[in-house]
Amino acid sequence: MAELIHEATGKMTQLCRRIVRVNVRWRIVERVSIFRDFFRFIWERILVCSTGRAARYRRLPRRENSLSGVEALEGPAVAAYGEHETDSDLVSLKISLLGDCQIGKTSFVIKYVGDEQEKCSLQMTGLNLMDKTMFVQGARISFSIWDVAGDNSSVDHLPIACKDAVAILFMFDLTSRCTLNSVVGWYSQARKWNQKAIPILIGTKFDDFVKLPPDLQWTIVTQARAYAKVMKATLFFSSATHNINVNKIFKFIMAKLFNLPWTLERNLTIGEPIIDF
Repeated sequence: MAELIHEATGKMTQLCRRIVRVNVRWRIVERVSIFRDFFRFIWERILVCSTGRAARYRRLPRRENSLSGVEALEGPAVAAYGEHETDSDLVSLKISLLGDCQIGKTSFVIKYVGDEQEKCSLQMTGLNLMDKTMFVQGARISFSIWDVAGDNSSVDHLPIACKDAVAILFMFDLTSRCTLNSVVGWYSQARKWNQKAIPILIGTKFDDFVKLPPDLQWTIVTQARAYAKVMKATLFFSSATHNINVNKIFKFIMAKLFNLPWTLERNLTIGEPIIDF
């Protein structure tokens, strides 16, 4: 009887070892797959941007009764993650989002790219990558949006997130002044890796901000305007919930990059979504 028990115990031990080995192998395969997808994405971005060569932008053709380039961005977007990204007519623009945790960065991006495109995003610890491609008068413009998480570990992603970005969005929660104070640190870190990107300061959760006492709203507006002035950044108050100034921010980036005829109106009225430059 003792021999049978000993033999059964030995078989169970071998089976457990095999299960552990299988589990370890699956974990290794899973991690390798994540890194493979990440480096494949980076390699595609390198091919699109033609590293080492000056960017070449094709002039958009003029058409009768057609909207201007910026106005055309109001039209439907085409989710093109992984599709035809190396075509010669694709202009890829990298945009980075920086700011503390839980301030609405991801909600902001999802509101812009759409729920369907969000499902195609590349997610990893501390970093979320999403694309939005639009057809504008025969040309394809692709925004490659790098959403960096705001925890301590995400600092390691700053070099790769900021490098080659055409615009960097520094974001804070309008109802949390400590997140506004943190913008200074994010700005300093980002400028170490990219000094040419267009800086934009964005206050999120405007729908909650308007519920604050007027005197507190005035204090936050004054501080945000002062920070934007030092950063030489355009200031936007936004709301992903009600789609306030979300699309307008990306229209502003497009107009700025391509010198398109589009006028941004300043709004400094307390209680309304601030736009200052």
